[in-house]
Amino acid sequence: MKTKQIQGTAVKLSSGDRLFYAIMDVFLIIVLIVVAVPMWSTVTLSFRSNTFIGSNLEGMFLPPWKWSTAAYRSLLGNNGFLNAFLNSLKIFIMGVGAALFLTVPLAYVLSVKSLPGRKFLNLLILIPYLFNVGLIPTYLVVTRLGLTNHLAAIFLPGAISTYNCLIMRGFFEGIPEELKESARIDGAEEWYVLIRIILPLSKPILMTIGLYYGVSFWNDFFNAMLYINNNALQPLPILLRNILMASGMNEFVEVSAFGEAPIQAIKAASVFMAAIPMIIAYPFIQKYFTRGTLAGGVKG
Repeated sequence: MKTKQIQGTAVKLSSGDRLFYAIMDVFLIIVLIVVAVPMWSTVTLSFRSNTFIGSNLEGMFLPPWKWSTAAYRSLLGNNGFLNAFLNSLKIFIMGVGAALFLTVPLAYVLSVKSLPGRKFLNLLILIPYLFNVGLIPTYLVVTRLGLTNHLAAIFLPGAISTYNCLIMRGFFEGIPEELKESARIDGAEEWYVLIRIILPLSKPILMTIGLYYGVSFWNDFFNAMLYINNNALQPLPILLRNILMASGMNEFVEVSAFGEAPIQAIKAASVFMAAIPMIIAYPFIQKYFTRGTLAGGVKG
């Protein structure tokens, strides 16, 4: 009978366990193929040259020494693409900073069990989560505040997510109350307890929620389309939309500025480059991801 190492201890596996692990292995391999094949197809498509003749399947097996970097040279040499990438980077940094700055205090306050009216405040937080106010009221608020054609209009409306706030609240509630009480007995104010005791213990949830916010702001297309009319402020998702729509409708005005690279290669290269920051960031955050999500989702 096969054994499995669990925390240094050999545990015998029954036939049912072996069948379960085999099914899970097959399932995960299928998921890997479903994710990897389109990604690899996009990468190889982005390296195609004007001289390539063949089907998409043949292009996926094109050897690297026949790849062309014309699409990437065209994108990196285009001021519009670099400006859009920089705008998205600004939105990402400012958005994650603002979101954590607002979400952390709110989640901590809601986690304090001695807070008067705590249940009522938690109910107020849940109401907008269950009943969305809709697009028109949000648009009126953003425009009345004068945020149109400002990058803040993209991340401020979603700077506090009820879902993320509740996960973070659950994590804070799981921190032993004795740590907080000992600091309060010594005369520490609540802000001191949050900054000096809670936050140093909360790196997993901060990384996890920061990743949630970061992915949301980096890929935000709808808010940018609504509130950004200045081409100099357009983020990367809007530029990608223009490229995809122009090439899809055979209107090459939008993509002619990217040089002589194939239109399909430019589309694939722009999509792949837009995903690079998240691909780079995720391995550094992944070790905190599961721990932060589970600790925040299960109280105690």
